[in-house]
Amino acid sequence: MLSTANTMFSLCYFDSTSSVGTVGSFIHEFSSYEFGVCSELKVRVRLADGQITEETLEADSERDSITVEFKQGDGTLITFVADFKQNVKIFRALVLGELERGQSQYQSLCFVTRLNHNEIIPSESMARLRQKNPRAVRSAEERRGAEQLTLNMAVNLSRAWQLSAHIHNVCGEARESIYAHEADVKHWLEQGVEGSVFEILPPTAEASGLAACQAVRDLWQPCVCSYSLRLEWYPCLLKYCRSREPAGKSSPYKCGIKSCSKGYHFQYYVPHRQLCLWDEET
Repeated sequence: MLSTANTMFSLCYFDSTSSVGTVGSFIHEFSSYEFGVCSELKVRVRLADGQITEETLEADSERDSITVEFKQGDGTLITFVADFKQNVKIFRALVLGELERGQSQYQSLCFVTRLNHNEIIPSESMARLRQKNPRAVRSAEERRGAEQLTLNMAVNLSRAWQLSAHIHNVCGEARESIYAHEADVKHWLEQGVEGSVFEILPPTAEASGLAACQAVRDLWQPCVCSYSLRLEWYPCLLKYCRSREPAGKSSPYKCGIKSCSKGYHFQYYVPHRQLCLWDEET
């Protein structure tokens, strides 16, 4: 039986005067983490195709970021980074290459977008998240629809530190395949990011004359590539409980999380069909 209830997770906060965790229920099996703060959590998740994968969630309170990483059924490694300091989301896909069709061992793609308020729980809360039953297979409580994004801007890796310090490490292997959304770029420029960070790509609209890659047979012809991914399980909201006090009053405290699943569909320009072999016509 799958369990998705918030009772399977608790938030553990530590009193600076004591080594004992309080709030909700403290799970002793996680008590070995340095300074009493859990920075990594491994969760078993059922993917859309029915396969089970292990998802790693890491929280870095100092850098104020969260990383979610898992392997899809086809072997693709998906990495998601939420940078709360810069309000930036980074998606990286390491797609296994088709060697028999002249590709390298794998292809790295990176998509950089704005991080909106309340998309995912804060890094401080993520670092304190405890799992009561690590062997349970999780399914998200809320399955959100796919967000459609046309990415017609490229990000210059050597200047990307202005957007987020994480891009260089996460997207280093993507180099020429780091994409951004025009509306997000306008926002970042208004925030003081230099224009040299970005490069305008050829338009992907039908008026441009570019065909979708799935309709193109010439491997060296430019086209519009599509790539989809889904974060099958991540903590999207904090849940609050009310404490009972002797005087009859009650006060709210964080006692768990709500889990979500969200899809993303990216469309972007590629100079050669060879760079988008997964986008086949069905």
